[in-house]
Amino acid sequence: MSPSSEPVELYGPEYERDPYPLYAALRERGPVHRVRFPSGECAWLVTGYEAAHRTLTDPRLGKHHSRGDAAWRARASLMPEPQHSPLQVHLLHQDPPRHTALRRLLTDAFAPQRVEALRPRFQQMAEALLDGLPESGEADLVEAFAARFPFQVLAEVIGLPAEFADRFDRDWGKVVQPVGPGDPGRPAYEARLRGLEQYIAGLVRHKRAEGGGDLLARLVAARDADRLGQEELDSMVFQLLVAGQEPVTHQITTALLTLLRHPAHLAELAARPELLPGAVEELLRYDSAFELTTWRFLAEDAELHGTRVPAGDAVLVSLSAAHRDGRQFPDADGLHFDRTPNPHLAFGHGIHSCPGATLTRIELQVAVGTLLRRLAGLRLTVPDPELEWTPAVRARGVGRLPVAYGGCPYTGAGANGPDAAC
Repeated sequence: MSPSSEPVELYGPEYERDPYPLYAALRERGPVHRVRFPSGECAWLVTGYEAAHRTLTDPRLGKHHSRGDAAWRARASLMPEPQHSPLQVHLLHQDPPRHTALRRLLTDAFAPQRVEALRPRFQQMAEALLDGLPESGEADLVEAFAARFPFQVLAEVIGLPAEFADRFDRDWGKVVQPVGPGDPGRPAYEARLRGLEQYIAGLVRHKRAEGGGDLLARLVAARDADRLGQEELDSMVFQLLVAGQEPVTHQITTALLTLLRHPAHLAELAARPELLPGAVEELLRYDSAFELTTWRFLAEDAELHGTRVPAGDAVLVSLSAAHRDGRQFPDADGLHFDRTPNPHLAFGHGIHSCPGATLTRIELQVAVGTLLRRLAGLRLTVPDPELEWTPAVRARGVGRLPVAYGGCPYTGAGANGPDAAC
């Protein structure tokens, strides 16, 4: 595709509901495509597994926003001007050596051995949430579970005080959704951002006075020792609070919806919980909540998988498109819990891979396993096409997941759940 070609639009109800036909068409045309987002911002999108894998470790591509050209900085869909910088210097927007130093501050808190030791505590949290539901009936699983469980886990892992956990407004997570300077939703967006900034400032003050050995207290101590700048501290707290929970909420919903659309697989997993580790990996591949990576930029004009990309233009990788590439994954559109190997990119790859990958895997295993065990006969109560998908540029998930459960065994039959007759 030449730079003058009309960009492909990556938005709209059909794309949000099912982007995979478009991704398949793009893969057939080549690995790099010019695309446009709801904000009007254009970028280069990498599709296909091999190209995605190579792009994620390409040393020519940097993440710092200063690499973007003036047009990108003016219309960037993530926190556009005038609030573009205060919360934007976290790990996802840093390059080595600063990225290396900042990431080192997080590794102990998310170390596999530490979070695995917390699995029993996470299980207690999941059970307690479901204890609040009747034995049978209807519920919105986002409100009742998927939006609450990841936040409770996160608070435990990073040391978020109970009074601040109670005050956190999930609506603040919408600051990562695209709202351009001329968008009519801009005032509400700015109000959310101001509220979140004030919340973070208060949290930092509290942790500074309280002290302790948890992750948040250690980050504040690093700031006081001049190992972190103030904007770096605020941005890392922001990243933990938003990126550390909202994608897990979305991944729980996409995993459940995938199972509801594949009732035989749902029935098998409910009957054989030992399949959970492999099933979670396949659910991550099949419909990843982290659909696109964040921006990358070339310092100078260069060839990217056969396409000339100008310096300062934004480059993104479609992880979801890579995951349905049949050249890497046989029967890529099929769901196979025993897929081996399964080198999906749901947590990224290279130096920017998610430091909380092990934690997220444990959360998904606990969440899916507990829901299937406790809510027998799980089934949608609305037609699949009526589900509303989040309009966020890079994330996949539904805002509500209305289900019924109870009084019906899993049979693996039915078009809208394990047994449509229940």
